[in-house]
Amino acid sequence: MAKRGYHHGNLRQALVDAALNLIAERGPTGFTLSEAAKAAGVTPAAVYRHFEGREDLIAECARQGYEIFADLMEFAYDGGKPTALSAFEATGRAYLAFARKYPGHYVSMFESGISVNRTPDLARASARARGVLEQAAETLSQHIPKDKRPPAAMVSAHVWALSHGVVELFSRGEPGSQAPYPPEDLLEAGVGIYLRGLGLIAPDS
Repeated sequence: MAKRGYHHGNLRQALVDAALNLIAERGPTGFTLSEAAKAAGVTPAAVYRHFEGREDLIAECARQGYEIFADLMEFAYDGGKPTALSAFEATGRAYLAFARKYPGHYVSMFESGISVNRTPDLARASARARGVLEQAAETLSQHIPKDKRPPAAMVSAHVWALSHGVVELFSRGEPGSQAPYPPEDLLEAGVGIYLRGLGLIAPDS
C-alpha cells in the first residue's frame, strides 16, 4: 500500500481525514488507531508521532469541524442580512447544511463525548461558533428594553438545541423518511414559534 500520508507531506492531516471517514461510517468508538493508520497508509506507530490516542485524534477532528462550522455560520449570518431575523434564520439553515456535508466532523463535535475544553484550541473554535449565534440573538433583541431582554446566550443555546434536535431526528437519515416536512421548514417554524413567544419578533397577522 502506498504511504499516502507521507506522499503528500502531511501525515497529521492524513490521519485526521482517515478518522473523519471512519467516524462518519462507524461512529466515534467504531474504529481503532490502527485502522486509522491503515486508512492513511502508514504504520500504527506513526500515529503516536502526532496523537497520544484515539481521543486526541477525535478532538482534532472536532476542532477542525468547529472551525469550518464557525466559518459557515459567519458567512450565513453576514449573507442573511439585511434583516436581523433573516440573518438569524440563515444561521439555523447553516447548522443543517453543516451536519449534512460534514458528517464526520459533526459526530466528532457533538456525539463523541469529547469535551470542548479538552484543548485551548478546541475551546476557542467552539466559542467562536457559539459567538455567531449569540451575536445574531443579540441583534434580534435590540428593540426590547435591556432590562426586559432575554439573555442572548440563552436564546442562542435554545435555538442551537432546536437545530440539533431537527438534525438528529429528521435530517440525518434518508430525506423525508421520518417527517412529512423538510428539516429546514421544521426548523424555521420552530424558531419562529420560540421567538414570537419571547416577543423578539411580531406575531403573525
